Amino acid sequence: MGVNDLSNDEFERLYGPWATRTPADVAALFEGYPGTWWVAGGWAIEAFTGVRREHEDTDTCVLRSDLAVLRKHLAGRFDVWAAGTTALRPLLPDDDPDGADDVLWETEGQVWTRRSAQDPWEYDLLLNPGTAGEWVYRREESIRMPMSEAVWERDGIRYLQPEIQLLYKSPGLRSKDQLDFDNTVPLLDDRRRHWLRRALEQTLPDHPWITVL
Repeated sequence: MGVNDLSNDEFERLYGPWATRTPADVAALFEGYPGTWWVAGGWAIEAFTGVRREHEDTDTCVLRSDLAVLRKHLAGRFDVWAAGTTALRPLLPDDDPDGADDVLWETEGQVWTRRSAQDPWEYDLLLNPGTAGEWVYRREESIRMPMSEAVWERDGIRYLQPEIQLLYKSPGLRSKDQLDFDNTVPLLDDRRRHWLRRALEQTLPDHPWITVL
C-alpha cells in the first residue's frame, strides 16, 4: 500500500491535511513558469462541459523532464516532496540536478508541495512523459498528440482536452467517471469521438464506452 491508497483520515493522521485549491490557484502558482503545465481530472471535464460537479482535489500536470525547472520556480515558497507507490520523501533544496531521473525513484510519479511541516499540503503535481511539443499517454506511450492540440486554454488556465481526460478515466469506471463520460460525449465532435474510440480499442478493447462512441 502506498500513500495514495490511504483513506483521507489515515492520510491526515500521518501526514497532515490538504488545503483546497482551484484551477485559478494553479494558474497563479504557475505565473512566470517557463515550463509546460495543465489542469486535468474533473476540473478539465467541468471546464469543457459547463456541468458543475464536486471536486476532491485539483489534478495538475507538469512534464517529468521539467522537474528541475519546476523546483527552481517553487524555490523559496514551497518544499517539494516526491510521492510514489512506496514512499513520500522530501527533495532537499541542495539536491537540484538537471534531470528528474537523477533525483526521482522509478516508482515516483508526482510531487507534493507545502510551505512547511506546520502548513497543509497545497498542490499535487503529476509528472507526465512527453515534451513541450508533444503530449504522451503515460499508460501507453505510443498514444501521442501535439501539445498544442492536447491542451486548451480559458481565462489563463490550461486544461487537458476532454477526450484525453476520458481516456485517463476509462480504466476505473467509477460512478463519477461514468457520469463525466455521459456529460461529455454528447459535446464531442466526430474527430474527438474517433480519437477516443481508437485509443480505447488500443488499450482496453472490451471497454463498454467503445460501443457508445
